[in-house]
Amino acid sequence: MTIFTKKDIDKISACLKVVGIHKEKDHFRLKITADNGHRTLILELYPEVTLGKGKGPMVVVYTSNAHLQLHSCSGYVTSEELGEVTFVGESSGKISGLVVERQAACSLYANVTREVLSGDFTKLGVEVMLSGVALSLAEEIIEKSRGK
Repeated sequence: MTIFTKKDIDKISACLKVVGIHKEKDHFRLKITADNGHRTLILELYPEVTLGKGKGPMVVVYTSNAHLQLHSCSGYVTSEELGEVTFVGESSGKISGLVVERQAACSLYANVTREVLSGDFTKLGVEVMLSGVALSLAEEIIEKSRGK
């Protein structure tokens, strides 16, 4: 599955209501602002980049005080209702997700076990439950990538 085509970029941009899209040589650069421009987030989406010995898609987020990367992104899910896009990747049975919000905010959940996603959220502590709920939106993508 190829991700981050022009069609994907348009879908992601519409959900996040980006204020600017730039096509660079090897990636797309999207700018998201909130609070009348007081908060800005830059989202870079690489369809294919060298990641060690292999290649794969990568998501990069820049904020005024953070730099986050999700290597080997296996897919994404948009939520118009929540105003966010969840990018996910899986490695060695652990799931990582980067959630980018329309309000120029983001959250990272790394190395989350499958049990957290498919388990009973009410039996988890609040600090763990949040990652399970956030990444459960992308569970279908994770299942498709495992079926390859």
